[in-house]
Amino acid sequence: MALRDKRRAPSAPKTRINKDIRSREVRVIGPESEQFGIMSATDAIDRALEHGLDLVEVAPTAVPPVCRIMDYGKFKYEQSRKERALKAHQKGGQLKEVKLRPYTGEHDLEFKINHAKEFLEERNKVKMTLMFRGREMARKQIGWEIMQQIQKQLEEVGQPEYPPKMEGRNMIMILAPKSAKGA
Repeated sequence: MALRDKRRAPSAPKTRINKDIRSREVRVIGPESEQFGIMSATDAIDRALEHGLDLVEVAPTAVPPVCRIMDYGKFKYEQSRKERALKAHQKGGQLKEVKLRPYTGEHDLEFKINHAKEFLEERNKVKMTLMFRGREMARKQIGWEIMQQIQKQLEEVGQPEYPPKMEGRNMIMILAPKSAKGA
């Protein structure tokens, strides 16, 4: 069981409320943002209970720690809404990969180009990977031609961020959505 605890990822510091607050003295802010000043933690908890609310430690590193009298359930709900809103705005910018070979058939190549087009329209970057095997390395010119053809067919929705380049046995090109670079 001890091994399991060591492998667990570190969690975010837990917000302390009411009896979990360890400091002797705290600076208290009321439910209407009024300053109650510095008082003992027990007095602050009593004051919060008078209002029918919780005492929540909002700035634990301050000296003395700052606590606010508020509804803790509502506070947690607001925090989760803010986090969800931030995650919603971070969408896009993912890197999607489309793999192909030098002798990929005409229809299959069109199919893969259509996939790349969909990815670019969804505001994602596309990494086109052309994989060479064995003696195909002697025919790199075919790879360059395929990459140029792909670039030409996707020029209305994407532009090259990283031009075609050989990396080992793979030729790689990264395309970014058109408006992402201000075009």
